[in-house]
Amino acid sequence: MTVIVKNKTPLVVPPAIRRRAGLKNGDQLEFKVSGRVITILPKLPVSDDEYTPAQRRVIDRGIAKGLEDIKKGRIHGPFASADEAIADLQAHARRRKKAALRKSS
Repeated sequence: MTVIVKNKTPLVVPPAIRRRAGLKNGDQLEFKVSGRVITILPKLPVSDDEYTPAQRRVIDRGIAKGLEDIKKGRIHGPFASADEAIADLQAHARRRKKAALRKSS
């Protein structure tokens, strides 16, 4: 596909080319020039840009909650095998069931 460079009009990437390249609104592009060749590359997000601020707050809250659970001993494991983990879960379920029965009596 060919476009014409005009003096007062910005250079426009045609929609068909954007679709084929997988570009979406909001994507950042990096331009590199070597001689008379222009290369346009998608700018990859750095790790800080990977999540929106709202997503980062949710993630940080979840991490803080998990760390608080660890501090208060509300954890299971580590387990040497899957069988050991299953046995621990079954014992935990039995304790909860007994506690519920006592509470309802």
